[in-house]
Parts: sequence; C-alpha cells; structure tokens
Amino acid sequence: MPKPFPKEFRDDVVAIALRRESSFAQIAKDLEISESCVQRWVKIAEVDGGRRPGVSSSEAAENRELRKRVKLLEQEVEILRRAAAYLSQANLSGPKGSTRS
Repeated sequence: MPKPFPKEFRDDVVAIALRRESSFAQIAKDLEISESCVQRWVKIAEVDGGRRPGVSSSEAAENRELRKRVKLLEQEVEILRRAAAYLSQANLSGPKGSTRS
C-alpha cells in the first residue's frame, strides 16, 4: 500500500481542484499524483462539506469504531454464554467426590 499523503497536501490539492482552473488530470500531472487520488479527495471534501450526499469522514470513523465495539461486545457475550453453560453443567453433575444413592 502506498504511503499516505499528508493532510495539508491533500487539502491544498482539493483547494486547487475546487477552483476549477485546471482539469483533474492536469492537476494530477503537475503534482505527480494519480488523477483518481484527486477525484477521490475532492469527492471526500464535497461530502464532508455537505455539497454532496454521502457518509462524511467523521461519520465513517465513528461507524468503524462502533463496529469494533459491537464485535468486542459480541465476543464478551459469547464468553459469558460459554461460562454460564459450563457452570450450569458443573452444577448438574453435583459436587465432586459425592456419591448419589
């Protein structure tokens, strides 16, 4: 995976692109980056700025964190479920060393 560009650089590229003085292809060529990078960064900026529908960067980050939290909680529930089943089985078999008549 290529090294990410600094945020300041991306912001500058977006500002240049949004002025619409040059095409995305020309901007990309001048700055030695891919045209798809310029297009993606502009799209993200427009979504974050509310000029285009979609999920903003902050919402996407929040969604990622929430998915991680849900996964962790689901793992914890599974552990507790298994522990409860194990303890339930232990109680059904009675205390060790005792014999039933």
